[in-house]
Amino acid sequence: MQKKKLSFWQIMTMNFGFFGVQFSFGLQQSNMSAIYKYLGASESELPLLWLAGPITGLIVQPIIGAISDGTWSPRFGRRKPFFLAGALIASIGLLIMPYSSSIWMAASLLWILDAANNIALEPYRAFISDKLPEKQYSFGFLVQSFFTGLGTTMANFTPAILVSFGILALSDKMDNGIPVSTYWAFGIGAVASIGTILVSVLTTSEYPPTPEELEALKKRKKEGNLIVTTVKEIYGAMKEMPKPMVQLIPVMFFPWYAMFCYWQYLTSALSLSLYDTLDQNTSFFNQAQLLTGNLNGTYNIICFMVAFALIPIARKFGAKRLHFFSLLLGGAALLIMPYLNDTDVLFTLPIGSGVTVSTIYLFAFGLGITWASMMAMPYQILASSIPSDKTGVYMGIFNMFIVIPMIIQIFSVQYFVYDLLGQNPINIIRLAGVFLIIGGIFTLFITSPKNED
Repeated sequence: MQKKKLSFWQIMTMNFGFFGVQFSFGLQQSNMSAIYKYLGASESELPLLWLAGPITGLIVQPIIGAISDGTWSPRFGRRKPFFLAGALIASIGLLIMPYSSSIWMAASLLWILDAANNIALEPYRAFISDKLPEKQYSFGFLVQSFFTGLGTTMANFTPAILVSFGILALSDKMDNGIPVSTYWAFGIGAVASIGTILVSVLTTSEYPPTPEELEALKKRKKEGNLIVTTVKEIYGAMKEMPKPMVQLIPVMFFPWYAMFCYWQYLTSALSLSLYDTLDQNTSFFNQAQLLTGNLNGTYNIICFMVAFALIPIARKFGAKRLHFFSLLLGGAALLIMPYLNDTDVLFTLPIGSGVTVSTIYLFAFGLGITWASMMAMPYQILASSIPSDKTGVYMGIFNMFIVIPMIIQIFSVQYFVYDLLGQNPINIIRLAGVFLIIGGIFTLFITSPKNED
């Protein structure tokens, strides 16, 4: 099927729902460790409490990918029903999360929230290959990087904005100890999750299947058992994985292990590095939580600012060279993080009476470029090497390359690595920096598809 080249605004609109999905993920990344600590969790328990994300991703994404490949409704389309279902469930989970009365309740809600976000996320990756001609793959995936950065930025900065503008006080807390600013941020995220998905669903059509594809869908329905058929498709696709996809395994393993270390331990590392405390009952820890949101927001600002700038660089030098440089930069940034502070001023932004930016923000600038590349370049390499009729299932399998490192990180840090590194959150951040660099080195060994450039 000859796909039409889409305009800039058409590609932006079709991906707008990605903003809402990433807003939800951003709230989790910056707030879940703090929420667990407010409810009584210890530092050593944090990795296991983050298990929901990778486990749900491991199970949900390949299944949703395979099912969506075999789905077609003349009224609702192929991928859009999954966008809507995921966004609706995620919105409900976001609204309830701040009311968590115990660690197990927050952890249970995180399982639901992650499952919902994964239901919406996986078909969105396949949506690019469905709608765009191959020459626009880079642009499509980098637009998703742009909305990843923008959505996560808004999620991270929302609590700080509510406090900075005097709408809420830093000391305002709910009965369960969770800050009121966190409650409002999750409520705003719930509106963003469903609202942005609706924009994409209502403004973007899907290509109908070809007669051959329709015949294959009918045959699949006649075969009956959806679960058995889905498992067979996943197993068959894994056996026939293209070589570049296999070579992407270590490229994905080390950076995603690193990012999970970063998300879990940044607040604690900042609290220890800047304020010399890990006591969640102090104002210093509250300040570290707000600073976590600001720093994560900053690296995501850099992500969406450079996303479009990376397009000509990717075209000129190729996706794998760009990805190597980006991971190298992010690794170096995390390694210098413990040596930075929030007192030495880099510059002052002319906003209101002036917003000072301290040296601690330096590492976020480098990490932003890394994140933009992680959200786009591996997917471009993948999309150029897989058959178009199995895009959904391969995108789902590819997500295993993300969640398996997370699962390994959780158990290794919980039972071995945290103790090995002196039970020091700062050393976990250093380990993340080293792993980003290792992932970059493995990128250079990928056999690029002939049409990758």
